[in-house]
Amino acid sequence: MSELPEKDEGIYVHRSGIKVPYQWHAGEYATRFYTELKDKRIWGTKCPDCGKLFIPPKKSCPECFKQCYEWVELGDTGTLLTYTIVRYSEPLIQPREPPYAYGIIKLDGADTGVVHLLGEIDFDKIKVGMRVKAVFNENPEGNFLDIKYFKPVR
Repeated sequence: MSELPEKDEGIYVHRSGIKVPYQWHAGEYATRFYTELKDKRIWGTKCPDCGKLFIPPKKSCPECFKQCYEWVELGDTGTLLTYTIVRYSEPLIQPREPPYAYGIIKLDGADTGVVHLLGEIDFDKIKVGMRVKAVFNENPEGNFLDIKYFKPVR
């Protein structure tokens, strides 16, 4: 439950916490995607009409509305399209202790990007357009965090 904002020297401070446990049925496409990630493979789906390759996979193309039946295996490298560095702490909702970075990565061959953590990275050298490679967890569980993070290709 959120508290009322406090006023301290003319600055309002809002203290809150969010904890919303939930579960949902992943569906046929996400189930296959997560199963493949558990085996350290990244797959997307391709639209039969416009040819766009979606990662994460989509059951239907958001532009053509055609069903995407074709599955395509992608590599583990891509290009950083944009990023942000998190320097503040929100322990109840953050995936790790700050500072850390995450970005949108367009895997080679894909037409869409995925949002994911960046690791093994010097914040002073991070830049749009840099090449990155997926680092998989040693003990995958069948979820999106089986990719631990993306690191710069050296």
